[in-house]
Amino acid sequence: MAFSVKRVTWREWLGLGAGLLALVAVFLPWTVLTADTATADVRDAFNSLPHDDVVRSAWHSDFFSWFPPLVLVVVGLAVVFFGQVRKVRVSGLPHLWLVAGLAALLLMVIGWTTLDWVFDSDQRAFLETAGVMINPGVGRYVALLAVLVSIAASILDIRAARAESRAPRYRR
Repeated sequence: MAFSVKRVTWREWLGLGAGLLALVAVFLPWTVLTADTATADVRDAFNSLPHDDVVRSAWHSDFFSWFPPLVLVVVGLAVVFFGQVRKVRVSGLPHLWLVAGLAALLLMVIGWTTLDWVFDSDQRAFLETAGVMINPGVGRYVALLAVLVSIAASILDIRAARAESRAPRYRR
């Protein structure tokens, strides 16, 4: 059976789109340092730092930052390319998609809760003493949105695959 773009469902396109959105998110600010509560001297010194030291993308953060979006991209590609094979679909591809989406969500939550672990304990103590806060960047929110969209699309695809497996198959 040859691949046909016309036979890719909207749910599968949504899964691929979510994966690509997550991939774009790894290049956005992922971890941002702010010095709003610091003294004027600390704020001035902080503002003189290079941009890459203050704003980090997922690639410059940790495993929990760059790995979940890559999982979503791989799953999105797999769903688009293998979703046309009926046997693969009814054998559990949508379920695998859901499990991968939930795993990506779990890894993102771990990354969010360990946000300050990107810095070692001495750096964290110095930043806290100086009044510098470690905050999530817009990339984390965009990637979280992509994961939630992917999970929702996978649930809808599971329902569609269930209906497809119950439907009689006609041979031509």
